[in-house]
Amino acid sequence: MESTVNPHQLKVEVNNRQILSIALPITLAILIPQINLLINSIFLGHYDHESLGNAGITGVFYLIFAVAGNGLNNALQTVFSRYAGSGESEYFKHIMAQGIRISVQLALVFIAFTWLLAPLIMQQVADPKSYPAEMGFLRIRILGLPFLYLFQMGNAFLVASLNSRYLIFAFVCEAIVNIIFDYLLIFGNGGFPEMGFNGAAVASLIAEATGMLVVLLVIFLTGLKNQYGLFETFKYNKKLTREIFVISAPLVLQYLISVTTWLIFFLLIEAKGVMAKAISNVMRNVFGLAGIFVWAFAGTSNTMVANLMGQNRENQVLPAIRKISWWSIGMCFIMVLLLNLFPSLFFKLFGQDEAFVQAGIPVIRIVSLGMLLMSLANIWLNGVTGTGKTKVNLQIEILAILLYLAYTWYFMRVHYISLAMAWSNEFIYWSTVFLLSFWYLNSGKWKTKPKQLL
Repeated sequence: MESTVNPHQLKVEVNNRQILSIALPITLAILIPQINLLINSIFLGHYDHESLGNAGITGVFYLIFAVAGNGLNNALQTVFSRYAGSGESEYFKHIMAQGIRISVQLALVFIAFTWLLAPLIMQQVADPKSYPAEMGFLRIRILGLPFLYLFQMGNAFLVASLNSRYLIFAFVCEAIVNIIFDYLLIFGNGGFPEMGFNGAAVASLIAEATGMLVVLLVIFLTGLKNQYGLFETFKYNKKLTREIFVISAPLVLQYLISVTTWLIFFLLIEAKGVMAKAISNVMRNVFGLAGIFVWAFAGTSNTMVANLMGQNRENQVLPAIRKISWWSIGMCFIMVLLLNLFPSLFFKLFGQDEAFVQAGIPVIRIVSLGMLLMSLANIWLNGVTGTGKTKVNLQIEILAILLYLAYTWYFMRVHYISLAMAWSNEFIYWSTVFLLSFWYLNSGKWKTKPKQLL
């Protein structure tokens, strides 16, 4: 295979064809790991009820650090796209070099935190019976962070260089490896030891290493490595590193705050019993499945806005976001509709009884409505990211989180009505995110002077 994108023709146009050419490959790429996570939970659900519940807490804990890396790589995608739009793709090799170093350093810090400090925190807040299994899982799972961050960075480069069609290769390989090792290690099949819950952690670790290796192979085999001079230098660039930090630091903090809050929510749910934990873990999979198109179009919003900014076509930013928003909410509606037409079928995939299914259906209805709000809010929030004004992203996140936490605490601790009511906190969060992002972008305060590149 060989790349067909001319390095001097990386400027996007605001039309449906361009939007779909970026978004659909990302959609396929996101679909694979979400199916991967779903199968992970299905295996654990068939292994035992407790493992399915514990997967919710540990999954959200790991997600905190996974999305911190995603914040960094969203920033790198913004930088890549801005230079692509300006026709200065010769900077790609320098952005990649600084990104690799920052990614590895950040991953090592989070690994050290999980091994040394997380036990002190988790022991205070987790269910004492579940704590040993949850902490054992996390100590294995966290070792995949360097592979995940480098994998994400490779994906950011492919999207920004308009080569998103190649994303599918790494994701397919990662998913296949994870499914195989889930089957072998959770249950002890094929002569492998029966590791149970920890087997899922080892399988995911192996899969992330595979994904990283495959995305590197893609960059080499497509000729992109030679086309842009990637990996030829790893020299420290103080100015560029500082610029990456200026954009990425608010995003990383935003993502950390966001998912840490979700962890608090799951810890509050833990006090409501094993079934509530298990149902909520299934809801996490619902967000993953129904959010496939949302995250794909959100990434498209980031890329197109940054590219248009690089072209000094700021007048096209809002029309682009509006077009992407319609695609996002339309595709999400189809996914949500299917989930609500066949909720029993979806829940029974996890090997649970009829009582579990009946308890989960009201929750899936509420979560579905939250997903529709998310499909709109995420596009506008990523539009803010694309402008490079990531401090505004952080401010929006903080306000949305404060309202979310107040609402969650009231309906989980002060006046608990039902699990479905507790999950309605998503309305508060996504409504706030959308209204503030929409207001900021329409205010025009994000606009810059011509040729103000990073």
